[in-house]
Amino acid sequence: MRTLFDHQPVNDSFGDSALYVDFRDERRGLLIDLGDIRALPPRKLLRLSHIFVTHTHMDHFSGFDHWLAVVLARKARVTLHGGPNFIAQVEHKLRAYTWNVVQRYAVALGIEVLEIDTDGLIRRARFMSSTAFRREELEPVAMVQDVIHDEPTFRVRARFVDHEMPCLAFSLEEKAAVRVAPDRLAAMGFTTGAWLRELKHAVLTNAPGDTPIHVEWNDQHGAHAETRSVDELRPLVLDVAPGERVGYVTDLRFTEANVQALVELLAGVDTLYIESVFLEADAAHAKRKNHLTARQAGEIARRVGARSLVPMHHSPRYEGRGDELVAEAVAAWGGRPPDQKV
Repeated sequence: MRTLFDHQPVNDSFGDSALYVDFRDERRGLLIDLGDIRALPPRKLLRLSHIFVTHTHMDHFSGFDHWLAVVLARKARVTLHGGPNFIAQVEHKLRAYTWNVVQRYAVALGIEVLEIDTDGLIRRARFMSSTAFRREELEPVAMVQDVIHDEPTFRVRARFVDHEMPCLAFSLEEKAAVRVAPDRLAAMGFTTGAWLRELKHAVLTNAPGDTPIHVEWNDQHGAHAETRSVDELRPLVLDVAPGERVGYVTDLRFTEANVQALVELLAGVDTLYIESVFLEADAAHAKRKNHLTARQAGEIARRVGARSLVPMHHSPRYEGRGDELVAEAVAAWGGRPPDQKV
């Protein structure tokens, strides 16, 4: 079934971990983690509406400057999400530059920053290029059921894991997947068109059942048009199923508390992107570094019931041996190896 978004790692498994999420049928994207993102072309960076940062170690946040240089004067609004002290960290990056001419740009950039704290409160601030990125405090909001971002078609949930510092794990969740039933569509004599996109959007956004949809189609007898309601058309041409769920987990200790947090966040996830930094033979080193071994990553994937596993964030000490890390993770998970460049 065709899903709402397409997701691909920005780098190979030895590069900085980052996930680009592209919305099908929309000129829009999301990004999880903001380390080395030079592999993303400007057109993709300009599509970003939201960026989610697990934590602000350099390999997860140093790409902020590159991103800002691309979107400045070309994009109007972006929202960034991060953990404790994130607002101040973004502010410090912005204050490192001189902004004496930025207010003249035709397109003013507004950066809204959401700081998720361990107390369940989401603090908010805004930085506008028109005011030289002066910090503007916004009203905080409470996080409800791990949800940090919510839209009609999808939501993002997050939980903290321990990396000797709070680190966010994310669950990106499509609320429903809608597929056109071609046999039923053909039986009605309809053809595809803009009306189908309008109908799918109405279903995904829970529009009222009496919402009119103007159906237009062509056949051998010419052009036709009629208006029907969402409730009439939905069972005739669409199948609706639970949406896709994508988990993203990196930089954490292998502890029961961390595993339990991930089980609660990611149970039954369709695709799990998870760090597999060291081989199990180097488990003692992994523990000192507060990272997972590939075997531990696979065990977590099995515990959460992941349907697909993508190991990532390999240590450079294994350069050229990525297949060993993937094999170890997959063996512990018990599933099928991913189609991944290692």
